[in-house]
Amino acid sequence: MKLSVLDQSPMMSGCTPAQAIAETIALAKLADRLGYHRYWLAEHHNSRVLADPCPEILAARVAAETTRIRVGTGGVLLPYYSALKVAEVFRMLEAMYPGRIDLGIGRAPGGDQRTAQAVSGGSYDHAADFPAQVADVVGFLDQTLPENHPHAKVRANPTGETSPEVWLLGSSDYSAALASNMGLRFAFADFIAPGDGDTVSRAYRNHFLPSKREPAPYSAVGVAVVCAETSEMAERYAKVTDLRRLRRARGIEGPFPTLEEAEAYEYSPPEHAYVMQERARLTSGNPDEVRAKLLALGERFAADELIIITGTGDYASRRRSYELIAEAFALDATPSATKAAMA
Repeated sequence: MKLSVLDQSPMMSGCTPAQAIAETIALAKLADRLGYHRYWLAEHHNSRVLADPCPEILAARVAAETTRIRVGTGGVLLPYYSALKVAEVFRMLEAMYPGRIDLGIGRAPGGDQRTAQAVSGGSYDHAADFPAQVADVVGFLDQTLPENHPHAKVRANPTGETSPEVWLLGSSDYSAALASNMGLRFAFADFIAPGDGDTVSRAYRNHFLPSKREPAPYSAVGVAVVCAETSEMAERYAKVTDLRRLRRARGIEGPFPTLEEAEAYEYSPPEHAYVMQERARLTSGNPDEVRAKLLALGERFAADELIIITGTGDYASRRRSYELIAEAFALDATPSATKAAMA
């Protein structure tokens, strides 16, 4: 089971957006050393909680600061952009870091409708042309647009022998069906919409149509995880996630609450019922417990890979969570160059 990281560049209480971006770079370097497979960066707009609206820019910096981990987006919100421009950006990244770049594509607005209109210049169309956009991006990346396509003679530079991996991301059956029909990789966001994600992911695999890019299905599941040395400590940090989710449900935007804030908050009975229901979207515990839960989840989804997102009340505990998970799964932290020299 491959393990990867999804980082939304969360802003903790008392920290600036610039600090959140610096922490993303630091965590990426740590994940690279620990042996995680890939590192994805998310796109959100007009957020007081998540600091990254430009994952393609941050991906260039993260790839420059790491040596072997794959780097990409989870994901670029394609309805906002020109298919050619997205292809050009990722061809450039691939030229700089060949064999290490992922283009994860989403269709959600990454913000409210007013923000969506602002980002799109007033032309946001609720992703009506999403399938055609995806096909165009792939066509530009691989120079495989049909001859009768109006832009068939347009090249996405810089061209090269390798191309980024292309993933469709989703929390419903829509993107899964599109990924299977187009022969692309698929990642289900279980941390957003738990429930029937395993059914969606298995349907993707069962209906997959091989393509030049992907001869067989390849799927991942994004899961929220809090891991600590003890079950009791993990339960304490899970309370941060509880309060963050409650605030979001109420439309209250702001930095992640601290551990102290989360433990001091007094829930009403309806609020407590809500956060306990939301716990279905969180895997928590000590390293052995988390490993067992993640392996079971991966088997349930028939997933090739788990993409882990962790949000706690401070950056140190977030880093420690990823360290403990890497240790529990005995990830290979030996750099590729060292392994080659030892061979």
